[in-house]
Amino acid sequence: RTLTIRDTGIGMTRSDLIQNLGTIAHSGTRGFMEALKAGSDVSMIGQFGVGFYAAFLVADRVTVISKSNDDNDQWVWESQAGGSFTITKDPNGNTLKRGTAIVLHLKEGENFEKFLKVDVLKNLVKKHSNFIAHKIQIQKIVEKDEEIEESDEKDSDSKAETEDEGVVDETEEKEKKTKKVKVEEWEHINTQEPLWLKPKSEIKQEEYNEFYKSFGNAWEDPLEVAHLRVEGGLDFRALLFIPASPPMNLFSAEKKRNNLKLYVRRVFIMDDCEDLCPEWLGFIKGVVDSEDLPLNLSRETLQHNKVLELMRRNIVRKCLSMFKSLSEDSTKYNKFYKAFSKNLKLGVHEDSANRK
Repeated sequence: RTLTIRDTGIGMTRSDLIQNLGTIAHSGTRGFMEALKAGSDVSMIGQFGVGFYAAFLVADRVTVISKSNDDNDQWVWESQAGGSFTITKDPNGNTLKRGTAIVLHLKEGENFEKFLKVDVLKNLVKKHSNFIAHKIQIQKIVEKDEEIEESDEKDSDSKAETEDEGVVDETEEKEKKTKKVKVEEWEHINTQEPLWLKPKSEIKQEEYNEFYKSFGNAWEDPLEVAHLRVEGGLDFRALLFIPASPPMNLFSAEKKRNNLKLYVRRVFIMDDCEDLCPEWLGFIKGVVDSEDLPLNLSRETLQHNKVLELMRRNIVRKCLSMFKSLSEDSTKYNKFYKAFSKNLKLGVHEDSANRK
């Protein structure tokens, strides 16, 4: 049972495979963590792909086949996560033309076989890579009706018989017979547009509402929306929404601290980054997309991150601006205050920097 992920990018030479994949496989997890703590450059993970070595969580063997224009040969890298790897010329020759194919040899068990299901893979892609610019397609097998064509011999006999009778009915329609056949199709998955990348002047309120409902699993239009764009020393964009009504678990101990999804260059990172927004603003829904944070993020590396602290300040400032804008419409503000007054009081108590 294998799962293959393929691109048509620049590919990798033999030396690229050693540099990008071999270092961690050779040093092992312990050595990698030691290098991380020592401050070594581990950005290679982000360059090749987010969490490449997480593949061994579901696969007991990983094969990477790659062809670069800088190399006449196509190479096969393979590892079983045992601290070693092999690189050989592909005996099948140049089958890719250009690009890379990652073949995951899945482990035994239902927990791993589920990754062969089309719906599971589509949900994973939509969650983590729904907004990236590159088109992601999935191959699936579908059933279609195919018309059954009669043999030439049968048609010839039928024609001769009709001519003998002296009647030729050219307008007579034959009853079409069909059969079910299985065919392979490619489906484009990441079809949703990253709305936050478009200029505010080009976006209608209806587009914000539709995005909010699909992105935030809501059925009501948001009470207010803010389109934030910060450039210069800090580069990030955000869409922030005030819900029309509070969630049922607003003050539950099991709820998430906030409802902001963190992206880095359109790649989903996490949806519960506690340092991105204070707890009293936990009712704010939205998306934050950074150009400055690295792709290989973890909760440990996010702690006391200066970029994140600056993003947090800008987000809080924009939320306060939204509240002020709501106050100009008494009907909207009364609805907002009735729904989230406890959060505002919590903010007055906890957020001394913005207390007035």
